[in-house]
Amino acid sequence: MTAGGWLVMILSVGGMTALLGWCIYKVVATPGSTEHLHSQADIETPDVKED
Repeated sequence: MTAGGWLVMILSVGGMTALLGWCIYKVVATPGSTEHLHSQADIETPDVKED
């Protein structure tokens, strides 16, 4: 592989790894983030009306 190919590969893999690390950090380090977590059971759609 040429030097340009190595450079593009290193920048691509490094960029995606950095983005993954930042996303994991934001999820773990954000205070009060557990109050914003929802499951499918919490979502009420307008077509489902429980009496």
